[in-house]
Amino acid sequence: MKKLLFTGAFLLAAVAAFNVVANDTIETEDFVEEASAKGLAEIETAKIALNKSDSASVKQFAQKMIDDHTAANKELATLARSKNLETADDVELMNKAKALVLRQRDGESFDVAYANNQVSAHEQTVELFKKASRSRDQEIKSYAEKTLPKLENHLQMARDLVTTTKAAEANNRSDQGQISPNRDSTTPNRTVPEDARENTTNDLKESTGVGTVPPTQYSE
Repeated sequence: MKKLLFTGAFLLAAVAAFNVVANDTIETEDFVEEASAKGLAEIETAKIALNKSDSASVKQFAQKMIDDHTAANKELATLARSKNLETADDVELMNKAKALVLRQRDGESFDVAYANNQVSAHEQTVELFKKASRSRDQEIKSYAEKTLPKLENHLQMARDLVTTTKAAEANNRSDQGQISPNRDSTTPNRTVPEDARENTTNDLKESTGVGTVPPTQYSE
């Protein structure tokens, strides 16, 4: 009886484990479409960053995204053709990617918005490739395993870029806050003593007649 119960429990565990693995992978066609779409989005948003940013760090990161994702997408396209599958080539998709990276929170610079976008995008891409690395399709599995370390490196670079861009933004705000727009920096801020202010006011009244009682024009 105990042996039967043990065997039943083992079979249930094996079935559960199989379901977890089955749910934690992805079909070849779905992977090809989604991975190529994400690659296109990375390239398009990086092009925007090259045009809009003045930061050397952002430009360097963006150029690497263009180079790496262009190469990865070319290799994926070759693999897809061998399986009679099509990669993503959607103008609407690229427009959505551009709109996403251009969407900034209140008070947020473009550089910070782009860096945050890249962290989120690469977290999703890394998860996608991890699923593909467990694919039953050996060619897809091999491609995903080879590409995954680069994507994980991209993710770490994106996180570092968030830190860099936020620090730069904070420094810019600090520098701007040190300059008062309503004060002439060449004019010292002096405090006038109370008695001096009173004397000045009295002199002004005597010279202008303001605040004094005018002399009577006619006397009885």
